[in-house]
Amino acid sequence: MTINEGLRFAAGIFTLLSLLLGVYIHEYWFFFTGFVALNQIQSAFTHWCPMMWMLGKAGLKREQVL
Repeated sequence: MTINEGLRFAAGIFTLLSLLLGVYIHEYWFFFTGFVALNQIQSAFTHWCPMMWMLGKAGLKREQVL
């Protein structure tokens, strides 16, 4: 798994988890959903995301550009 695949996986898990927590536990969890969305938007412009750094430290490799 590459960093980009791991990033998409983590964003999907965090989004789904925060939605479920917002529906079944407390609506304040929807703020976390918003945080994930805002982080995805900012990373589209800056090409930097804290999760990419963490996934790199976890041993995932960057994709090879041909």
